[in-house]
Amino acid sequence: MTIRDLPTLNACLNATSAVLLVVGWTFIRRRRIDLHRRTMTAAFLCSTLFLVSYLVYHARVGSVRFPGTGGARTLYLGILLTHTVLAAAVAPLAIATFILARRGRFERHRRLARWTLPIWLYVSVTGVVVYVMLYRMRW
Repeated sequence: MTIRDLPTLNACLNATSAVLLVVGWTFIRRRRIDLHRRTMTAAFLCSTLFLVSYLVYHARVGSVRFPGTGGARTLYLGILLTHTVLAAAVAPLAIATFILARRGRFERHRRLARWTLPIWLYVSVTGVVVYVMLYRMRW
């Protein structure tokens, strides 16, 4: 694996996190608490691996400019802006939500998770969208 492979890895980790978040949410709705815990831990680990890989990639490569123009560029920048702002928020939210669950503070965990889950899911999905627009589409 080379540095050029990391964006694809990052997109895969984001996609995996998104799927695990939905599966974990489904488990808790069905009162499958142990499966929920395991699945959400896996989502947290995928997101952590993503963050490490993302930081390594951008430390080595720097910023990558979007090659498209016009409406495509406007759309990309809009998605990127919301993705970036919410990504900065989701890291502390996910950590706090995870810690609350691990400490058995389930009522506080539940209240915070109602905010964390949709933000985390949005960030994971838009991370894949940004990857596709930046690295896979031909403009």
